[in-house]
Amino acid sequence: MDNKLVVYNSLSRKKEEFKPINPPFVGLYVCGPTVYGDAHLGHARPAITFDLLFRYLKHQDYKVRYVRNITDVGHLENDADEGEDKIGKKARLEQLEPMEVVQHYTDRYHREMDKLNVQKPSIEPRASGHIIEQIELTKKIIENGFAYESNGSVYFDVEKYNKKYKYGILSGRVLEDLLSNTRELDGQSEKRNSLDFALWKKASPEHIMRWPSPWSDGFPGWHAECSAMGHKYLGDEFDIHGGGMDLLFPHHECEIAQNTASIGENSVKYWIHNNMITINGQKMGKSLGNFITIEDLFNGSNEVLEKAYSPMTIRFFILQAHYRSTLDFSNEALQAAEKGLARLLKGVETLNKLNVSDKGNYNATALKDKCYTDMNDDLNSPIVVAHLFDALKTINSIESGKENIDKSNLEILKETFNTFLFDILGIKNEESEGGNDEMLKDVVDMVLNLRLQAKSNKDYATSDFIRDELTKLGITVKDKKDGFDWEI
Repeated sequence: MDNKLVVYNSLSRKKEEFKPINPPFVGLYVCGPTVYGDAHLGHARPAITFDLLFRYLKHQDYKVRYVRNITDVGHLENDADEGEDKIGKKARLEQLEPMEVVQHYTDRYHREMDKLNVQKPSIEPRASGHIIEQIELTKKIIENGFAYESNGSVYFDVEKYNKKYKYGILSGRVLEDLLSNTRELDGQSEKRNSLDFALWKKASPEHIMRWPSPWSDGFPGWHAECSAMGHKYLGDEFDIHGGGMDLLFPHHECEIAQNTASIGENSVKYWIHNNMITINGQKMGKSLGNFITIEDLFNGSNEVLEKAYSPMTIRFFILQAHYRSTLDFSNEALQAAEKGLARLLKGVETLNKLNVSDKGNYNATALKDKCYTDMNDDLNSPIVVAHLFDALKTINSIESGKENIDKSNLEILKETFNTFLFDILGIKNEESEGGNDEMLKDVVDMVLNLRLQAKSNKDYATSDFIRDELTKLGITVKDKKDGFDWEI
């Protein structure tokens, strides 16, 4: 078994062995949501991807400080630093305080993450709570000669930075090409260059969210928050920065420039990005009419959906694709995931009822080793899932008496399913969680025990009646030599 975790580093564009800067401590920073609206399917993928990484690092006995920010200020409608603040606009339209908007959608996001069994980060800082840190970052970049003030706003000087360092090392973009393909936009005349991005923006008179600074009453640029909060909670150098592929440029590219301009080096050792979710082959978007919120998925209220899907179906669907591959949503794909997950959970039920033999012919260690090998290969969750499905065939063969398993291998098999399916992949059995589900199980078991008693008394009419009535309710009864089994 290979115990070395390998991750794909977007900065080097290749897989690298994961070597923390200060083992066993790991600093992990992930870009969280901008909380001006309901979280959508695209938000679920990075949350689940980096939850998988968080879980696996902890399983490997690393001490992980996981920071996932909340963007609640500075995210304008236009990445070129123009337009209205999205949260301020929502507040104005709904006649609310901006922080009411923030609190409402942050609470909704947390509830949805809980349903998806996404573990809470170690720290969840808000951009609005770190204005001082963002001002100090801006001051430092100005002092080092890579930013300038213009009419109360402060802009990062991309061209000057590029002369000493190199702008575009993460995305592979060349500054000269970007310049030749970028036209000057109205309202950008206060910039020296159209590619320069805001570190601080002077607030217009109608702008709601504003703070005092040495330059003006205003607000930080979007890119500043992650650099400032990453440095505050993880230090000037930390292990992993993650987020969706859509953030690679310009957001993460600008972060690298800010970090390097302020401390002289890129702060992050490994940059990890998950790929996008498409819907029936199209990019998801409100204008295309295929925009699906997480809540839509749970209640089936969107016209794109044929039915509601459980949180664990969504989670399993996402984990069945490698995080770096494009994942295409369709009702057919989700329904296949739903059936596949039900098979796995049913297999676990069967596994927990297996009897052992003195001599077994199944080697469970081989399954365990294969799962670790593929998790260590850049978190290859779909191959791990495939290994667990393969093991179901063995579980069913053992149950039917075609194969045998000894006590030691049965314990390893159970441990492997518990470790990978539940602890690392983060799947939970939703049917067994609530008290009502437990009550249903107890009632059905009681009725089937009465049926067994009727059969033993040769009262076959009553036995058949109980079975037929349960079938009408959608409960399938399976008679076994040593009792019964049933499923909905």
